[in-house]
Amino acid sequence: MLARRAAREIALILFSQLDDDVKKYATTDFDKIIVNSVRTLTNNAYEELKLQSTAVVDMIQYIDEYEANHPTNLARPIESNDIPVPIPLTSDMTGRLTAIADVCEKAFSALEIAEMTALEENSETKKYIRRITKAYVDKKDIIDETIKRLAVGWDFSRLVKTDKDILRIAITELLFVKEPPVKVIIDEAVELAKRYSTEDSASFINAVFSNNVRTCTLRPNV
Repeated sequence: MLARRAAREIALILFSQLDDDVKKYATTDFDKIIVNSVRTLTNNAYEELKLQSTAVVDMIQYIDEYEANHPTNLARPIESNDIPVPIPLTSDMTGRLTAIADVCEKAFSALEIAEMTALEENSETKKYIRRITKAYVDKKDIIDETIKRLAVGWDFSRLVKTDKDILRIAITELLFVKEPPVKVIIDEAVELAKRYSTEDSASFINAVFSNNVRTCTLRPNV
């Protein structure tokens, strides 16, 4: 499960680097793009960690200054050590800490994915990325037409690129890989949207699949 989840994340970054003419890519090209995708994932994790580490330092400084300037400590003798005081804006602190925790979780996940993918040439992660990519390249027209049919009321050309690629990965799995259960594929697509796309993307992805699962139109004859 974890290997395939990692494969989907890297495939999403890989898809973002492809031109519309996917037929022009050779297997060696995809291997290079996989390496670049892993580097992109780890670099983003590094940058987010660096940003949030600065936020941690700012929080420590804020708390130290708040404590030192609190009336309780200002009333104490100058040579006395400050004593802990209550912080009233707990919601602000909670929000900052939650953001840091989220970034740390993403960073750990990115590094774990990078290790699984980069260290083993024949890892399950790499094999699944290649499998998704090959199926997409071979069946791109069918996959894109399926998205157009499922996304009722949406102009395919105006879809957010990341959303389009998430749908492409999921449709590729649903139609041509066919191993994971439908629910798993849809849930993973929604999670990718939450992590990598816009605020409304997860709801959009979920709605596209939910409507078609209910009407049994998810898997056409291909």
